[in-house]
Amino acid sequence: MKKENFNLFVTIVSMLTIIGLILLFFSTHFGTSMADNWLMEQGGADTAMFHIRIKSYINNFLVSGGILFGIGLFTLFLTYFIKLTFIKE
Repeated sequence: MKKENFNLFVTIVSMLTIIGLILLFFSTHFGTSMADNWLMEQGGADTAMFHIRIKSYINNFLVSGGILFGIGLFTLFLTYFIKLTFIKE
């Protein structure tokens, strides 16, 4: 792997990790705003159904953010180890 390709790969994986962190930290905001949009499209709904929607949207963002963050962090550690072991400058 060339050094330019390696740097591009590390940049992409770093962005993936940062996107995962953003989804984790702002999952409440994103989930609530999506539930508000759903409520406006419906024109009104039962309070219990609205809370179920909020909770499910928040959980969706938590899970997807956790997956992206985990994959990104694992890949960053793996590429760092590969760089130390196999790539000589």
